[in-house]
Amino acid sequence: MADIKDDMDHVEISSQKGKDDVMTTADIELREALKNYVPGTEAEKKLVRKIDLYIMPMLWIMYIMNYVDRTNIGNAKVAGMDVDLDLDSNRYAWVLSVFFFGYLICEVPSNMILTRTRPSIFLPGIMLLWGALSAAMACVQNYADILVFRFILGCIESGFFPGVLFVMSCWYTKVEIGKRFAIFYSAAVLSGAFGGLLAGGITGGLDGAHGIEGWRWLFIIEGVATVGLSIIAKFVILDFPDSSKVLTLEERQLASVRILADSAVEGSIGSKRLTHWEAFKAAACDLRTYAFMLVFVLDVGAGTISYFIPTITKTLGYSTTKAQYMTVPVYAVATVCLNITAYSADHFNERRWHITGALAVGFICSLVCAIVQTAIVRYVMLCFVAAGIWTALPLIIAWASKTMDFPAEKRAICIAMINAVGNLSSVYGSHLWPSTSAPQYTLGWGVTAAFLGAGCLGAALIPVFMHYVPVRLTKAELALKEQCEIAADERRDD
Repeated sequence: MADIKDDMDHVEISSQKGKDDVMTTADIELREALKNYVPGTEAEKKLVRKIDLYIMPMLWIMYIMNYVDRTNIGNAKVAGMDVDLDLDSNRYAWVLSVFFFGYLICEVPSNMILTRTRPSIFLPGIMLLWGALSAAMACVQNYADILVFRFILGCIESGFFPGVLFVMSCWYTKVEIGKRFAIFYSAAVLSGAFGGLLAGGITGGLDGAHGIEGWRWLFIIEGVATVGLSIIAKFVILDFPDSSKVLTLEERQLASVRILADSAVEGSIGSKRLTHWEAFKAAACDLRTYAFMLVFVLDVGAGTISYFIPTITKTLGYSTTKAQYMTVPVYAVATVCLNITAYSADHFNERRWHITGALAVGFICSLVCAIVQTAIVRYVMLCFVAAGIWTALPLIIAWASKTMDFPAEKRAICIAMINAVGNLSSVYGSHLWPSTSAPQYTLGWGVTAAFLGAGCLGAALIPVFMHYVPVRLTKAELALKEQCEIAADERRDD
């Protein structure tokens, strides 16, 4: 305890001369560029368009495949996997849950590694691994096999989503990142529609081909497609602003300067980087991490409905194949709502009430589904429940990443911690829709409504929490912050 207390105390900072001694020529040039930086120039707009061209389309497609490979288990179940592998509702719930145990264990270490490596190698690399593993899942023969595959898949996939969010936060400013997070996250939402169409075509058209069941073909085709895309991604994905070889020297400098100017702490050029342990301690000791984590946990807990949407649509009276196709409008509505809300949030530079409003819509529509049994009413409400859940998710992460934006190593771990613990809610969330409660699913709808209602209240109260609860910085953060403030003061004096 004495060590922790000492770690929170104020520390003396070495002289600015000592700091300058460790600054490189590139750091000095970057500081000079920061002095002369003027936001919104034509050169900056051109650079942002170039960044968008390299980052957004490829990451968007990669995330579609990421989510398809993660959630196609629901489509496979509807296509007969549960019968072939003897999965009752409880076993199926554990097949879903075990994925998130691996996800939780590996997510924070994965983002730690990313901060010290190249995104153009790291992200496509883990994509290749999970694609190969997804294709190999076609070989499973029993319940134990699929549990092992899903656990390992969770370990590997854990690095992608938080890794992408960290990389994007290194390239985009506060007023740019919200709608780009939303565009990126819309891939996850659209993957439900895309996955439903693909699953309907594969399981309906290839069932029995070469003696292989349709749900096995689903794993094979989607896994192989993921592997192929990962190879292409290696040559497209950008690294970090100061090291991306695709950009010219001037563009790299401008990309770095604009993020520094947007940061809460301006003088971080040439400053010491936090170690993995210092960054983890900084993230774990910041109470804001847990405030955002709570809201995210509640939203993701409600989001486990995504694994049961094909099952829910089937209980509304549709055949197996048509139930796959009927998932498409659900995700389409969610995608439209997500992007409109995110654009508005960036335009007004406001996150709190946009998130609160989205969760409130989901809460009300979940209550309707819990009470009303009419199929058409439930289907329409399901569309807006999905919209509320998935509209809020990327905005919560965007809000957190720009609230705790410095230092970068801490931001990476904060994002990973929030996402990891948030996804742990999927472990118990996957048990909320037992087949014994079909077709009403009162338990699932009731708990989903409770999650969304509590999340709505939590999002509204986060600024109040941050106002009354002081931020306590660790020893390493205090040293780094004061060093940066000295440099920022000197820059202004010059």
